[in-house]
Amino acid sequence: MRAKLTILTAALVLGLGAAACGEDDEPADSGAETAATATPAETAEASGVEAIVQGTSKQTDAKPEVPAPQGDPPSELVIRDIVKGKGPKATAGDTLTMQYVGISWSNGQQFDASWDAGQPFPFQLGAGMVIQGWDQGMEGMRKGGRRLLVIPPDLGYGPQGSGPIGPNETLIFVVDLVEIQRG
Repeated sequence: MRAKLTILTAALVLGLGAAACGEDDEPADSGAETAATATPAETAEASGVEAIVQGTSKQTDAKPEVPAPQGDPPSELVIRDIVKGKGPKATAGDTLTMQYVGISWSNGQQFDASWDAGQPFPFQLGAGMVIQGWDQGMEGMRKGGRRLLVIPPDLGYGPQGSGPIGPNETLIFVVDLVEIQRG
């Protein structure tokens, strides 16, 4: 029981510390999953995500190194800003130019990265050009920002998988918003 209380206390302290570190007057919630009361399973999932956030570099001019995930993946879309950008928020209809790294939760291995291709990836937000987790997860991001997305299978490639991405894989993306062109 004491171990559970220690985990819950640590999670609350980390959560309050993160909320107090905002860079602007907006609420700390940028679409990230929240819970009124944390169960031990939710706390374990949250601590795994926060470890990725804390371990990912904040230099948006270079490919990020993303630590391997620990524990069970979250069951819902997780959105966390690692670096907050500046300027207007991305909205549906905008064309976004992104740099990204994609990693499988199950094995911690990279399956794709625009950085390796030598050029950023453009797409129209909300037009169904990318997986649902990206269309939902990029909403509200600002130019110059770096964001972590943890995408459950139902918002990714589902039971069929795709290429190097296995069936029912939870996906981790660290994305950098290079440019926004208004739609």
